[in-house]
Amino acid sequence: MTNTIRTMTLTLVGLMLAAPVRADDLMDIYQRALQSDPTVRQAEATYLAAAEAKPQARSNILPGLSFDLTKSGQFSQSKSPAQIPGVGTLVGTGYETSLNRNQWSISLTQTLYNMQVFTQLKQAGKRVMKAETDYEAAKQNLLIRVANAYFNVLAAEDSLASAVAARESVARQLEQAQRRFDVGLIAITDVQQSQAGYDDAVATEIEAQRVVATNHEMLREIIGEIVTDLAGPKNDLPLLSPDPANAEQWVQTALSQNLALVSSRINADIAQDDIQIQRAARLPTLSLSAGYNAGTTDQIYTTFAPPLPPSVRPNKSLPEGYNWSLDVRLPIFTGGLNRSRIQQAVYTQRAASETLEQTARQTERQARDSYLGVISKISQVRALRQSVESNRTALRATQAGFEVGTQTTVDVLQSQNNLSKAETSYSRSRYDYIMDVLLLKQAAGSLSVNDLQQVNGWLEEQPNAPGAAAPPQGAAPAAPAAPPPQTP
Repeated sequence: MTNTIRTMTLTLVGLMLAAPVRADDLMDIYQRALQSDPTVRQAEATYLAAAEAKPQARSNILPGLSFDLTKSGQFSQSKSPAQIPGVGTLVGTGYETSLNRNQWSISLTQTLYNMQVFTQLKQAGKRVMKAETDYEAAKQNLLIRVANAYFNVLAAEDSLASAVAARESVARQLEQAQRRFDVGLIAITDVQQSQAGYDDAVATEIEAQRVVATNHEMLREIIGEIVTDLAGPKNDLPLLSPDPANAEQWVQTALSQNLALVSSRINADIAQDDIQIQRAARLPTLSLSAGYNAGTTDQIYTTFAPPLPPSVRPNKSLPEGYNWSLDVRLPIFTGGLNRSRIQQAVYTQRAASETLEQTARQTERQARDSYLGVISKISQVRALRQSVESNRTALRATQAGFEVGTQTTVDVLQSQNNLSKAETSYSRSRYDYIMDVLLLKQAAGSLSVNDLQQVNGWLEEQPNAPGAAAPPQGAAPAAPAAPPPQTP
Protein backbone atom coordinates (compact mmCIF):
# COMPACT_ATOMS: atom_id res chain seq x y z
CA MET A 1 0.00 0.00 0.00
CA THR A 2 2.84 2.38 0.90
CA ASN A 3 4.64 1.68 -2.37
CA THR A 4 1.42 2.35 -4.29
CA ILE A 5 0.93 5.72 -2.58
CA ARG A 6 4.58 6.61 -3.21
CA THR A 7 4.23 5.70 -6.87
CA MET A 8 1.07 7.77 -7.26
CA THR A 9 2.74 10.73 -5.53
CA LEU A 10 5.79 10.57 -7.78
CA THR A 11 3.58 10.29 -10.83
CA LEU A 12 1.56 13.34 -9.77
CA VAL A 13 4.73 15.36 -9.11
CA GLY A 14 6.09 14.32 -12.47
CA LEU A 15 2.93 15.44 -14.23
CA MET A 16 3.03 18.79 -12.41
CA LEU A 17 6.64 19.35 -13.40
CA ALA A 18 5.93 18.34 -16.97
CA ALA A 19 2.90 20.61 -17.27
CA PRO A 20 3.58 23.65 -19.47
CA VAL A 21 3.86 26.98 -17.68
CA ARG A 22 1.83 29.76 -19.25
CA ALA A 23 3.88 32.66 -20.56
CA ASP A 24 3.38 36.01 -18.88
CA ASP A 25 1.41 38.42 -21.02
CA LEU A 26 1.24 42.20 -21.04
CA MET A 27 -1.57 42.40 -18.47
CA ASP A 28 0.33 40.10 -16.08
CA ILE A 29 3.33 42.41 -16.24
CA TYR A 30 1.15 45.50 -15.81
CA GLN A 31 -0.53 44.10 -12.69
CA ARG A 32 2.89 43.41 -11.17
CA ALA A 33 4.03 46.91 -12.07
CA LEU A 34 1.04 48.42 -10.27
CA GLN A 35 2.16 46.69 -7.09
CA SER A 36 5.92 47.09 -7.43
CA ASP A 37 6.82 50.14 -9.53
CA PRO A 38 8.32 52.81 -7.23
CA THR A 39 7.52 55.64 -9.64
CA VAL A 40 3.75 55.14 -9.64
CA ARG A 41 3.71 54.54 -5.89
CA GLN A 42 5.64 57.78 -5.39
CA ALA A 43 3.09 59.56 -7.60
CA GLU A 44 0.26 58.17 -5.48
CA ALA A 45 1.88 59.36 -2.25
CA THR A 46 2.49 62.79 -3.80
CA TYR A 47 -1.16 63.02 -4.80
CA LEU A 48 -2.38 62.03 -1.33
CA ALA A 49 -0.08 64.61 0.25
CA ALA A 50 -1.25 67.35 -2.12
CA ALA A 51 -4.89 66.46 -1.46
CA GLU A 52 -4.45 67.70 2.12
CA ALA A 53 -4.15 71.28 0.83
CA LYS A 54 -7.93 71.72 0.72
CA PRO A 55 -8.76 70.82 4.35
CA GLN A 56 -5.81 72.93 5.46
CA ALA A 57 -7.11 75.94 3.52
CA ARG A 58 -10.65 75.34 4.75
CA SER A 59 -9.45 75.41 8.36
CA ASN A 60 -8.57 79.09 7.96
CA ILE A 61 -12.22 80.09 7.52
CA LEU A 62 -13.72 77.73 10.11
CA PRO A 63 -14.07 78.81 13.77
CA GLY A 64 -11.08 78.30 16.01
CA LEU A 65 -11.70 77.13 19.55
CA SER A 66 -9.03 77.02 22.26
CA PHE A 67 -8.92 76.19 25.96
CA ASP A 68 -6.35 77.49 28.47
CA LEU A 69 -5.76 76.37 32.05
CA THR A 70 -3.38 78.13 34.46
CA LYS A 71 -2.42 77.10 38.02
CA SER A 72 -0.20 79.35 40.14
CA GLY A 73 0.81 79.88 43.77
CA GLN A 74 2.41 82.58 45.93
CA PHE A 75 3.72 82.73 49.47
CA SER A 76 4.91 85.83 51.39
CA GLN A 77 5.94 86.54 54.98
CA SER A 78 6.38 89.78 56.96
CA LYS A 79 7.87 90.24 60.45
CA SER A 80 7.92 93.49 62.44
CA PRO A 81 7.76 94.58 66.12
CA ALA A 82 4.28 94.97 67.56
CA GLN A 83 2.99 96.98 70.52
CA ILE A 84 0.76 94.79 72.65
CA PRO A 85 -1.19 96.66 75.43
CA GLY A 86 -0.25 95.39 78.88
CA VAL A 87 2.59 93.39 77.36
CA GLY A 88 4.86 95.86 75.66
CA THR A 89 6.91 95.61 72.47
CA LEU A 90 7.23 92.12 71.08
CA VAL A 91 9.83 91.16 68.46
CA GLY A 92 8.92 88.49 65.85
CA THR A 93 5.34 89.48 65.32
CA GLY A 94 3.95 89.68 61.74
CA TYR A 95 1.90 87.72 59.22
CA GLU A 96 2.14 85.15 56.40
CA THR A 97 0.17 85.12 53.18
CA SER A 98 -0.52 81.97 51.11
CA LEU A 99 -2.14 82.43 47.67
CA ASN A 100 -3.28 79.62 45.33
CA ARG A 101 -4.88 80.54 42.00
CA ASN A 102 -6.60 78.30 39.40
CA GLN A 103 -7.75 79.99 36.18
CA TRP A 104 -9.19 78.65 32.93
CA SER A 105 -10.56 80.27 29.81
CA ILE A 106 -12.16 79.23 26.55
CA SER A 107 -12.02 81.43 23.46
CA LEU A 108 -13.56 81.35 19.99
CA THR A 109 -12.19 83.11 16.90
CA GLN A 110 -14.05 83.43 13.58
CA THR A 111 -12.80 85.05 10.40
CA LEU A 112 -15.51 87.23 8.91
CA TYR A 113 -13.67 88.75 5.96
CA ASN A 114 -10.20 87.93 4.65
CA MET A 115 -9.79 87.92 0.88
CA GLN A 116 -6.44 86.16 1.11
CA VAL A 117 -7.95 83.24 3.00
CA PHE A 118 -10.96 82.99 0.67
CA THR A 119 -8.75 82.99 -2.44
CA GLN A 120 -6.43 80.41 -0.92
CA LEU A 121 -9.40 78.10 -0.38
CA LYS A 122 -10.41 78.44 -4.02
CA GLN A 123 -6.81 77.86 -5.06
CA ALA A 124 -6.54 74.77 -2.86
CA GLY A 125 -9.27 73.07 -4.90
CA LYS A 126 -7.21 73.70 -8.03
CA ARG A 127 -4.10 72.33 -6.38
CA VAL A 128 -5.92 69.12 -5.52
CA MET A 129 -7.26 68.91 -9.08
CA LYS A 130 -3.73 69.35 -10.47
CA ALA A 131 -2.37 66.67 -8.16
CA GLU A 132 -5.10 64.27 -9.28
CA THR A 133 -4.35 65.04 -12.93
CA ASP A 134 -0.63 64.44 -12.40
CA TYR A 135 -1.40 61.14 -10.70
CA GLU A 136 -3.57 60.02 -13.63
CA ALA A 137 -0.77 61.07 -15.99
CA ALA A 138 1.67 58.96 -13.96
CA LYS A 139 -0.63 55.95 -14.30
CA GLN A 140 -0.87 56.53 -18.06
CA ASN A 141 2.90 56.82 -18.18
CA LEU A 142 3.15 53.49 -16.35
CA LEU A 143 1.11 51.87 -19.12
CA ILE A 144 3.55 53.25 -21.68
CA ARG A 145 6.65 52.29 -19.70
CA VAL A 146 5.40 48.75 -19.13
CA ALA A 147 4.49 48.28 -22.79
CA ASN A 148 7.78 49.80 -23.97
CA ALA A 149 9.90 47.63 -21.67
CA TYR A 150 7.82 44.55 -22.54
CA PHE A 151 8.18 44.97 -26.31
CA ASN A 152 11.85 45.94 -26.01
CA VAL A 153 12.44 42.55 -24.40
CA LEU A 154 10.56 40.80 -27.21
CA ALA A 155 12.44 42.78 -29.86
CA ALA A 156 15.78 41.94 -28.24
CA GLU A 157 14.83 38.25 -28.08
CA ASP A 158 13.78 38.32 -31.73
CA SER A 159 17.11 39.89 -32.65
CA LEU A 160 18.90 37.22 -30.65
CA ALA A 161 16.90 34.44 -32.34
CA SER A 162 17.74 35.94 -35.72
CA ALA A 163 21.42 36.19 -34.76
CA VAL A 164 21.42 32.55 -33.60
CA ALA A 165 19.78 31.42 -36.85
CA ALA A 166 22.27 33.48 -38.86
CA ARG A 167 25.23 32.03 -36.95
CA GLU A 168 23.96 28.48 -37.47
CA SER A 169 23.41 29.14 -41.18
CA VAL A 170 26.90 30.60 -41.57
CA ALA A 171 28.31 27.64 -39.64
CA ARG A 172 26.72 25.28 -42.15
CA GLN A 173 28.09 27.44 -44.93
CA LEU A 174 31.56 27.21 -43.37
CA GLU A 175 31.32 23.42 -43.09
CA GLN A 176 30.19 23.17 -46.68
CA ALA A 177 33.01 25.41 -47.85
CA GLN A 178 35.47 23.32 -45.84
CA ARG A 179 34.28 20.11 -47.52
CA ARG A 180 34.41 21.68 -50.98
CA PHE A 181 37.91 22.91 -50.28
CA ASP A 182 38.97 19.46 -49.11
CA VAL A 183 38.01 17.99 -52.48
CA GLY A 184 39.56 20.85 -54.41
CA LEU A 185 36.38 22.52 -55.69
CA ILE A 186 37.08 25.97 -54.21
CA ALA A 187 40.06 28.03 -53.11
CA ILE A 188 41.16 28.59 -49.55
CA THR A 189 39.94 32.22 -49.81
CA ASP A 190 36.33 31.00 -49.85
CA VAL A 191 36.93 29.11 -46.61
CA GLN A 192 38.55 32.14 -45.05
CA GLN A 193 35.65 34.36 -46.11
CA SER A 194 33.20 31.89 -44.58
CA GLN A 195 35.29 31.83 -41.40
CA ALA A 196 35.24 35.64 -41.25
CA GLY A 197 31.47 35.62 -41.72
CA TYR A 198 31.11 33.06 -38.96
CA ASP A 199 33.23 35.14 -36.58
CA ASP A 200 31.09 38.20 -37.32
CA ALA A 201 27.94 36.15 -36.67
CA VAL A 202 29.35 34.96 -33.33
CA ALA A 203 30.14 38.55 -32.30
CA THR A 204 26.65 39.66 -33.32
CA GLU A 205 25.07 36.88 -31.28
CA ILE A 206 27.10 37.77 -28.19
CA GLU A 207 26.02 41.41 -28.48
CA ALA A 208 22.40 40.31 -28.96
CA GLN A 209 22.64 38.26 -25.75
CA ARG A 210 23.84 41.33 -23.89
CA VAL A 211 20.97 43.43 -25.26
CA VAL A 212 18.47 40.77 -24.14
CA ALA A 213 19.93 40.77 -20.62
CA THR A 214 19.89 44.59 -20.52
CA ASN A 215 16.24 44.82 -21.57
CA HIS A 216 15.25 42.15 -19.06
CA GLU A 217 16.90 44.28 -16.37
CA MET A 218 14.95 47.32 -17.52
CA LEU A 219 11.73 45.35 -17.18
CA ARG A 220 12.85 44.08 -13.78
CA GLU A 221 13.40 47.69 -12.70
CA ILE A 222 9.64 48.26 -13.13
CA ILE A 223 8.16 45.01 -11.78
CA GLY A 224 10.91 43.98 -9.35
CA GLU A 225 11.64 40.53 -10.81
CA ILE A 226 13.10 38.80 -13.84
CA VAL A 227 10.59 37.29 -16.29
CA THR A 228 11.98 34.88 -18.86
CA ASP A 229 8.91 33.90 -20.88
CA LEU A 230 6.71 36.56 -22.47
CA ALA A 231 3.82 36.26 -24.88
CA GLY A 232 4.50 37.78 -28.28
CA PRO A 233 2.34 39.20 -31.08
CA LYS A 234 0.30 36.82 -33.20
CA ASN A 235 1.32 36.21 -36.79
CA ASP A 236 -1.95 37.77 -37.90
CA LEU A 237 -1.43 40.93 -35.86
CA PRO A 238 -4.32 43.28 -36.73
CA LEU A 239 -3.16 46.50 -38.32
CA LEU A 240 -5.94 48.90 -37.38
CA SER A 241 -6.06 52.46 -38.65
CA PRO A 242 -6.79 55.22 -36.11
CA ASP A 243 -10.44 56.01 -35.53
CA PRO A 244 -11.30 58.75 -36.41
CA ALA A 245 -9.09 58.70 -39.49
CA ASN A 246 -8.33 62.41 -39.28
CA ALA A 247 -5.19 63.87 -37.72
CA GLU A 248 -6.82 67.21 -36.89
CA GLN A 249 -9.55 65.56 -34.87
CA TRP A 250 -6.92 63.77 -32.81
CA VAL A 251 -5.09 67.08 -32.34
CA GLN A 252 -8.24 68.83 -31.12
CA THR A 253 -8.97 65.97 -28.72
CA ALA A 254 -5.43 66.16 -27.40
CA LEU A 255 -5.65 69.92 -26.87
CA SER A 256 -8.71 69.41 -24.67
CA GLN A 257 -7.90 66.13 -22.90
CA ASN A 258 -4.13 65.60 -22.79
CA LEU A 259 -3.28 65.24 -19.10
CA ALA A 260 0.04 67.06 -19.26
CA LEU A 261 -1.69 69.99 -20.96
CA VAL A 262 -4.59 69.93 -18.49
CA SER A 263 -2.12 69.97 -15.59
CA SER A 264 -0.20 72.86 -17.14
CA ARG A 265 -3.45 74.78 -17.66
CA ILE A 266 -4.44 74.31 -14.01
CA ASN A 267 -0.96 75.39 -12.95
CA ALA A 268 -1.37 78.64 -14.89
CA ASP A 269 -4.68 79.24 -13.06
CA ILE A 270 -2.96 78.61 -9.72
CA ALA A 271 -0.29 81.17 -10.62
CA GLN A 272 -3.01 83.69 -11.46
CA ASP A 273 -4.61 83.07 -8.06
CA ASP A 274 -1.25 83.75 -6.42
CA ILE A 275 -1.39 87.28 -7.83
CA GLN A 276 -4.82 87.81 -6.30
CA ILE A 277 -3.63 86.40 -2.97
CA GLN A 278 -0.71 88.81 -2.79
CA ARG A 279 -2.88 91.75 -3.80
CA ALA A 280 -5.41 90.80 -1.13
CA ALA A 281 -2.71 91.32 1.50
CA ARG A 282 -3.38 95.08 1.08
CA LEU A 283 -7.10 94.70 1.88
CA PRO A 284 -8.59 94.98 5.38
CA THR A 285 -9.46 91.89 7.38
CA LEU A 286 -12.31 91.43 9.84
CA SER A 287 -12.49 88.84 12.61
CA LEU A 288 -14.61 88.21 15.69
CA SER A 289 -13.30 86.89 19.01
CA ALA A 290 -15.26 85.86 22.09
CA GLY A 291 -14.28 84.16 25.32
CA TYR A 292 -15.22 83.11 28.80
CA ASN A 293 -12.85 82.88 31.77
CA ALA A 294 -13.27 81.67 35.32
CA GLY A 295 -11.20 80.39 38.18
CA THR A 296 -10.67 80.09 41.91
CA THR A 297 -8.36 82.00 44.22
CA ASP A 298 -7.63 80.75 47.74
CA GLN A 299 -5.85 83.27 49.98
CA ILE A 300 -4.99 82.66 53.65
CA TYR A 301 -3.60 85.29 56.04
CA THR A 302 -1.89 84.05 59.17
CA THR A 303 -0.92 86.58 61.85
CA PHE A 304 1.09 85.81 64.92
CA ALA A 305 2.33 87.71 67.99
CA PRO A 306 4.09 85.46 70.45
CA PRO A 307 3.13 84.41 73.02
CA LEU A 308 -0.38 84.87 71.59
CA PRO A 309 -1.69 82.05 69.33
CA PRO A 310 -1.72 82.59 65.51
CA SER A 311 -4.83 84.09 64.03
CA VAL A 312 -5.96 82.60 60.66
CA ARG A 313 -8.19 84.53 58.25
CA PRO A 314 -9.07 82.61 55.05
CA ASN A 315 -10.26 84.48 51.94
CA LYS A 316 -11.70 82.77 48.87
CA SER A 317 -12.78 84.39 45.62
CA LEU A 318 -14.28 83.05 42.38
CA PRO A 319 -13.50 85.51 39.56
CA GLU A 320 -15.21 84.96 36.22
CA GLY A 321 -16.16 87.00 33.16
CA TYR A 322 -16.95 87.22 29.47
CA ASN A 323 -15.19 89.09 26.69
CA TRP A 324 -15.60 89.71 22.97
CA SER A 325 -13.94 91.81 20.35
CA LEU A 326 -14.39 92.75 16.72
CA ASP A 327 -10.99 93.21 15.10
CA VAL A 328 -10.39 95.21 11.91
CA ARG A 329 -6.88 95.23 10.50
CA LEU A 330 -5.72 97.40 7.62
CA PRO A 331 -2.05 97.20 6.57
CA ILE A 332 -0.71 100.60 5.60
CA PHE A 333 3.00 100.16 4.93
CA THR A 334 5.09 96.98 5.01
CA GLY A 335 8.40 98.32 3.77
CA GLY A 336 7.69 97.32 0.16
CA LEU A 337 7.18 93.62 0.98
CA ASN A 338 3.68 93.36 -0.47
CA ARG A 339 4.67 95.14 -3.66
CA SER A 340 7.62 92.82 -4.17
CA ARG A 341 5.50 89.73 -3.57
CA ILE A 342 2.90 90.91 -6.08
CA GLN A 343 5.58 91.49 -8.69
CA GLN A 344 7.08 88.08 -7.96
CA ALA A 345 3.67 86.44 -8.45
CA VAL A 346 3.23 88.27 -11.77
CA TYR A 347 6.55 86.92 -13.06
CA THR A 348 5.67 83.42 -11.86
CA GLN A 349 2.33 83.59 -13.67
CA ARG A 350 4.10 84.75 -16.82
CA ALA A 351 6.42 81.74 -16.65
CA ALA A 352 3.44 79.42 -16.11
CA SER A 353 1.71 80.90 -19.18
CA GLU A 354 4.77 80.31 -21.33
CA THR A 355 5.02 76.74 -20.03
CA LEU A 356 1.36 76.24 -20.94
CA GLU A 357 1.99 77.47 -24.48
CA GLN A 358 5.03 75.20 -24.80
CA THR A 359 3.06 72.20 -23.54
CA ALA A 360 0.21 72.94 -25.95
CA ARG A 361 2.57 73.04 -28.92
CA GLN A 362 4.30 69.88 -27.76
CA THR A 363 0.94 68.13 -27.31
CA GLU A 364 -0.15 69.11 -30.81
CA ARG A 365 3.11 67.80 -32.27
CA GLN A 366 2.89 64.52 -30.34
CA ALA A 367 -0.71 63.91 -31.39
CA ARG A 368 -0.02 64.58 -35.06
CA ASP A 369 3.26 62.66 -35.03
CA SER A 370 1.70 59.65 -33.28
CA TYR A 371 -1.18 59.61 -35.76
CA LEU A 372 1.19 59.69 -38.72
CA GLY A 373 3.34 57.08 -36.96
CA VAL A 374 0.44 54.63 -36.78
CA ILE A 375 -0.44 55.20 -40.44
CA SER A 376 3.16 54.80 -41.64
CA LYS A 377 3.84 51.79 -39.42
CA ILE A 378 0.91 49.91 -40.98
CA SER A 379 2.49 50.29 -44.41
CA GLN A 380 5.95 49.61 -43.03
CA VAL A 381 4.92 46.36 -41.35
CA ARG A 382 3.35 45.10 -44.57
CA ALA A 383 6.39 46.11 -46.62
CA LEU A 384 8.87 44.52 -44.22
CA ARG A 385 6.80 41.33 -44.09
CA GLN A 386 7.18 41.09 -47.85
CA SER A 387 10.86 42.02 -47.54
CA VAL A 388 11.46 39.03 -45.25
CA GLU A 389 9.87 36.68 -47.79
CA SER A 390 11.86 38.25 -50.62
CA ASN A 391 15.17 38.01 -48.75
CA ARG A 392 14.41 34.42 -47.75
CA THR A 393 13.80 33.55 -51.40
CA ALA A 394 16.96 35.42 -52.43
CA LEU A 395 19.00 33.48 -49.87
CA ARG A 396 17.73 30.15 -51.18
CA ALA A 397 18.58 31.24 -54.72
CA THR A 398 22.05 32.39 -53.70
CA GLN A 399 22.74 29.13 -51.88
CA ALA A 400 21.62 27.18 -54.93
CA GLY A 401 23.88 29.32 -57.10
CA PHE A 402 26.76 28.66 -54.73
CA GLU A 403 26.15 24.92 -55.13
CA VAL A 404 26.56 25.13 -58.89
CA GLY A 405 29.39 27.67 -58.74
CA THR A 406 27.57 30.76 -60.03
CA GLN A 407 27.60 32.53 -56.64
CA THR A 408 30.47 33.12 -54.26
CA THR A 409 30.73 32.75 -50.51
CA VAL A 410 30.54 36.52 -50.16
CA ASP A 411 27.21 36.49 -52.00
CA VAL A 412 25.82 33.85 -49.66
CA LEU A 413 27.01 35.74 -46.55
CA GLN A 414 25.56 38.99 -47.87
CA SER A 415 22.19 37.33 -48.53
CA GLN A 416 22.19 35.82 -45.07
CA ASN A 417 22.97 39.21 -43.55
CA ASN A 418 20.18 40.86 -45.57
CA LEU A 419 17.69 38.26 -44.35
CA SER A 420 18.75 38.75 -40.73
CA LYS A 421 18.33 42.53 -41.02
CA ALA A 422 14.93 42.16 -42.68
CA GLU A 423 13.70 39.80 -39.94
CA THR A 424 14.91 42.14 -37.20
CA SER A 425 13.35 45.19 -38.89
CA TYR A 426 10.04 43.39 -39.40
CA SER A 427 9.92 42.30 -35.78
CA ARG A 428 10.77 45.79 -34.55
CA SER A 429 8.19 47.42 -36.84
CA ARG A 430 5.35 45.38 -35.32
CA TYR A 431 6.30 46.46 -31.81
CA ASP A 432 6.69 50.07 -32.96
CA TYR A 433 3.20 49.94 -34.46
CA ILE A 434 1.72 48.79 -31.16
CA MET A 435 3.62 51.47 -29.24
CA ASP A 436 2.48 54.18 -31.67
CA VAL A 437 -1.13 53.10 -31.12
CA LEU A 438 -0.67 53.49 -27.36
CA LEU A 439 1.24 56.77 -27.71
CA LEU A 440 -1.55 58.20 -29.86
CA LYS A 441 -4.06 57.36 -27.13
CA GLN A 442 -1.78 58.92 -24.51
CA ALA A 443 -1.36 62.10 -26.56
CA ALA A 444 -5.14 62.33 -26.83
CA GLY A 445 -5.49 61.83 -23.07
CA SER A 446 -7.70 58.75 -23.50
CA LEU A 447 -5.20 55.98 -22.75
CA SER A 448 -6.58 53.47 -20.25
CA VAL A 449 -6.17 49.91 -19.06
CA ASN A 450 -8.77 48.89 -21.64
CA ASP A 451 -6.36 49.88 -24.41
CA LEU A 452 -3.65 47.73 -22.85
CA GLN A 453 -6.17 44.90 -22.58
CA GLN A 454 -6.92 45.25 -26.30
CA VAL A 455 -3.22 45.04 -27.16
CA ASN A 456 -2.91 42.06 -24.86
CA GLY A 457 -5.50 40.29 -27.01
CA TRP A 458 -3.09 40.55 -29.93
CA LEU A 459 -0.52 38.43 -28.09
CA GLU A 460 -0.06 34.69 -27.81
CA GLU A 461 2.44 32.32 -26.25
CA GLN A 462 5.47 31.96 -28.46
CA PRO A 463 7.36 28.76 -29.24
CA ASN A 464 10.78 28.67 -27.66
CA ALA A 465 13.15 30.28 -30.10
CA PRO A 466 16.86 29.43 -30.03
CA GLY A 467 18.59 31.64 -27.52
CA ALA A 468 15.42 33.56 -26.71
CA ALA A 469 15.48 32.88 -22.98
CA ALA A 470 17.09 35.46 -20.75
CA PRO A 471 20.32 34.48 -18.98
CA PRO A 472 20.17 34.04 -15.20
CA GLN A 473 20.43 37.24 -13.20
CA GLY A 474 24.04 38.30 -12.87
CA ALA A 475 25.29 35.77 -15.43
CA ALA A 476 27.40 36.70 -18.41
CA PRO A 477 26.07 36.00 -21.93
CA ALA A 478 26.83 32.49 -23.08
CA ALA A 479 29.31 32.08 -25.91
CA PRO A 480 28.09 30.23 -29.03
CA ALA A 481 29.45 26.84 -29.91
CA ALA A 482 32.97 26.73 -31.28
CA PRO A 483 33.28 26.90 -35.08
CA PRO A 484 34.39 23.91 -37.15
CA PRO A 485 38.14 23.53 -37.43
CA GLN A 486 39.71 25.40 -40.31
CA THR A 487 42.24 23.73 -42.59
CA PRO A 488 45.33 25.82 -42.99
